[in-house]
Formats: sequence, C-alpha cells, structure tokens
Amino acid sequence: MIRFEELTATAGAVTLLDRLSLTIAAGPPTVVIGPNGAGKTTLLRIAMGLLQPTSGRIVRAGDPRRAIVFQRPTMLRRTTAANVRYASFGADRTRELLALVGLEHAADRAARRLSSGEQQRLALARALAREPAILFLDEPTASLDPASTKAMEDVIRTVSQRGIKVVMSTHDLGEARRLAGEVVLLHRGRLVEAAAAACFFDAPGTAEARKFIAGELLV
Repeated sequence: MIRFEELTATAGAVTLLDRLSLTIAAGPPTVVIGPNGAGKTTLLRIAMGLLQPTSGRIVRAGDPRRAIVFQRPTMLRRTTAANVRYASFGADRTRELLALVGLEHAADRAARRLSSGEQQRLALARALAREPAILFLDEPTASLDPASTKAMEDVIRTVSQRGIKVVMSTHDLGEARRLAGEVVLLHRGRLVEAAAAACFFDAPGTAEARKFIAGELLV
C-alpha cells in the first residue's frame, strides 16, 4: 500500500530517518517499535503526509485515504457525538462509530470531560469517520491504564478485521506481541528489522532486535 525508498528526514543537524526503505502491505497491523527517538512518529507523520522527507520518495498504491490518531488528541468543545459528526466524510455514521468504540453511552457528554481512555477511543472514532483505507496510530495506549489499554486494543483488532490497514507505533513489546502481524524495529532513524511478528519475536534476525526484545538498551 505504501513503499518508502531511501527515505531521509532531518531537522537541522539531527537525522530523524536515515535512508529508510520499507514496504507496508495490506493485511494485519504493522507495529513500529523502537526506543525513544528512533523515528517512529516521524515515519508515521511522513506516511500520513504531514511532513515531507528531506530526500528519498514515497510510492502509494492508488493514494489510499489515510487518517491518523495522535498520542494526545485534541477534543473539540462539543459533545462526544458532535466530535464524530464533525469529522464525518459523506454519510453520517456517528451512532455506528460510537458503538464500535464503546462510547454510545457517552454520546451527549462533553468530549473534554471524558477519561483519557475514552478520549483516545473518541479520537479513533473521528479518524474512522473519514473512512480511511490506512489508519496510523501514534502510541495510542501510551498514557492509558490497563483496562483502557485493553479496550483500545480490542477496537484496533476490530478495525483491522474490517479490512482497514492499521500502522501503529508503540514502546510496549507486550502490545506489539498481541496486535502485530508485522513488526518494524527502528533505531536512530534506521530500519533495523522488519519481519512477521512470529518470526521477529521467536527468531530475531539482528543483534539489535535480540537486545531490544530482551529489554536491553540500544546505544
């Protein structure tokens, strides 16, 4: 669905992505992992079209419709239902989407009064209102408690099962094991390894991947 060819992104003297080549295909979720500063968020923002690479190119098959959910989404000053309705593309699917993310009970509540986990699921419903073919999630459970994390992961599975390609970043290896069909490991802006999740966790092909899985620091 998206192919990155020798992608480099810099900010001043800092290299955020370093000649990264990667293909993201249709199918189960692609989960991007790596330590802080690895380039995960930069990769998602470039894939979404919010940032431009310094060099290299991106090839999109048919330019599929995209949506993104950030780690700390902003809630509009209106009800939960109105937040979704505002983002709707074409037909209004507000009731359906609130049911999908488990927020139909909060339809008339002020969005900014929802819990962090509820706000994150509302942000996901707003993104889905755009009817994307690809959904980018930037560490969607980073600040959530275990119950909210499980609720979010359940929605992500359902979204994936409906044929939407999910590409998400996370620092949580447990979450990557639970959700990923494919794992992409970045470090210092470089692609270290990209493999099917079972292969990545059972037989990592690089020393850096083995260290990261074991909980060791990558330097």
